[in-house]
Amino acid sequence: MPAISPVRFAVLATTAAALALTAGCAGGSKVKDTAYVARDVDTLYLAAKDRLDRGRAKEAAALFDEVERQHPYSPWARRAQLMSAFSYYIDRDYPKAVQSAQRFLQIHPGNKDAPYAYYLIALSYYEQISDVTRDQKITQQALETLTEVTRRYPNTTYAGDAKLKIDLVNDHLAGKEMEIGRFYERSGKWLAASLRFRTVTEKYQQTSHTPEALYRQVETYLALGIPEEAQKAAAVLGSNYPGSEWYEKAFKLINKHAPGTTAA
Repeated sequence: MPAISPVRFAVLATTAAALALTAGCAGGSKVKDTAYVARDVDTLYLAAKDRLDRGRAKEAAALFDEVERQHPYSPWARRAQLMSAFSYYIDRDYPKAVQSAQRFLQIHPGNKDAPYAYYLIALSYYEQISDVTRDQKITQQALETLTEVTRRYPNTTYAGDAKLKIDLVNDHLAGKEMEIGRFYERSGKWLAASLRFRTVTEKYQQTSHTPEALYRQVETYLALGIPEEAQKAAAVLGSNYPGSEWYEKAFKLINKHAPGTTAA
């Protein structure tokens, strides 16, 4: 699971501070944590914010939910919805964070905090990305939601961070394709392997996996008996990554198994 970077934490913390209502009173009075006890909206909201400030995010989320439940028509309810989503995110309860943020967007689609709600949904999926050996459904959801943030709110800070994460997500998805391709190659399923490697070179060509994918294409095309295609892949590799170890390996393969062609 990706760690929360200092930059993103600062963004989240700043957003949380901006969303929180400042108010006097409350002093040193202690508020019970028990939910479903009728309380005035000021007391509930400040109690929730106090729990969040003290790192008790799970309790904070429950209390923010109570603000909305007990005072649905209060201006505080709208703020509480988004603060609830943020609290669930901090508590790493990502499904609930997504649910809360989506509910906020359904009720307040044009609100000034909508960009942050979309961003929070994207982060919640992003934080659940698993290693390349596992199913990548969550990774795809992260990519879709991050892309949506950049499409809807291109001039925001959230869009800038989302673009960086999209590059990382694409690299991760390319890694998954490489993992499957290598498995097929080890199993002697040359055509299936070559298709996976071609996906990387065509769909994820800006990722770190492209040089190896091109080399693997050389391997699989030679195994399939189509040296002309192997030569083309080696030529692209030599043109774009002339000093890489993968090009050196490809050059040797071409000279050994298809001496009638050149790798560059």
